[in-house]
Amino acid sequence: MNKKINVLSVDDDFINLKLVGSILKRNEHVNSVIEASNGLEAMEKLKTSSDINLILLDMVMPVMDGAKFLDTISAQEEWKDIPVIVLTTDETKKHEAFEKGAYDFIVKPVREHILNEKIDKVAETFF
Repeated sequence: MNKKINVLSVDDDFINLKLVGSILKRNEHVNSVIEASNGLEAMEKLKTSSDINLILLDMVMPVMDGAKFLDTISAQEEWKDIPVIVLTTDETKKHEAFEKGAYDFIVKPVREHILNEKIDKVAETFF
């Protein structure tokens, strides 16, 4: 794998965005991190950045939550194959996330080694 990936990180919690961003910046597979604070903002980022390779998605957000975001991208031909790793405090959302097409699932608080393992798996599987 020699392609570096561009990650869209979607979370309404500023602290979580910064924490995940700092972990991603240290990961050898990650080229860039784009941040969005809800699903609707993430949709806009997808429309303007055609080179997003992975989405990290919180489930519980205002404006457009993770479930609605997953429904929306899975219906779009150009986005339906982008792997989505759900990061949420609510473990009860796991079944719903997978049902709606999530590739993987992490319960917050995010631990660096777990997130890196999942990103490495995506990088090796898709690139």
